[in-house]
Amino acid sequence: MKRRSGARPPKRTPVNASRTGAWISVKVELVEGRGQRLWPRPGRLIAASVYHSFGHLAGAIDDAFARWDRAHLHEFELSDGTRIGSADPESELDDAVLDERRLNLSRLKLGEQFVYVFDLSDDWAHLCTVDKSQIDPVETLGIVPTGPLPYFGWGTIPDQYGRGWSGDDGDAEPPPDPELTDLPPLRLGWGGRGSRSMSARSSP
Repeated sequence: MKRRSGARPPKRTPVNASRTGAWISVKVELVEGRGQRLWPRPGRLIAASVYHSFGHLAGAIDDAFARWDRAHLHEFELSDGTRIGSADPESELDDAVLDERRLNLSRLKLGEQFVYVFDLSDDWAHLCTVDKSQIDPVETLGIVPTGPLPYFGWGTIPDQYGRGWSGDDGDAEPPPDPELTDLPPLRLGWGGRGSRSMSARSSP
């Protein structure tokens, strides 16, 4: 897990991206990570203005794929080999990576494909595909968001460290299912409040 020294998630400054500017839809599919390939590939569609930066897009992808620990390096690689990402203050090769905060998505062409990698050690690699047509954010989203916004998705998102429960250390067996008895009685079926089974709930 490659981390930035003392790193914090980059602050995302809202961009005044109006409805009249060009908006694109980017399909993001999670291909592999932590040495495993995913199939079927989970994916998300993200609406973005061409005035949004690659840094804004990275944040939206990490939101959409439930990355809760953002203290890791990440980068995009475009089809021409251009690398855009977060700076690593300890790397002598950092000049090869362009600053994601200074470059906006107008560099992308309709139909273009590129790669996004989160955590350069665990190597969560995504295939990103720009739709061949522009979109209207109001028609697609119902609003004009201040930043890139996920608006459709599919598939199961894996935990970034492969954890299945809060105490998962990679070796322990999953705890037995308490079947809701461990929950506070805040709704029917929780903590012994009433006894409505899942099968009863699903019955017409």
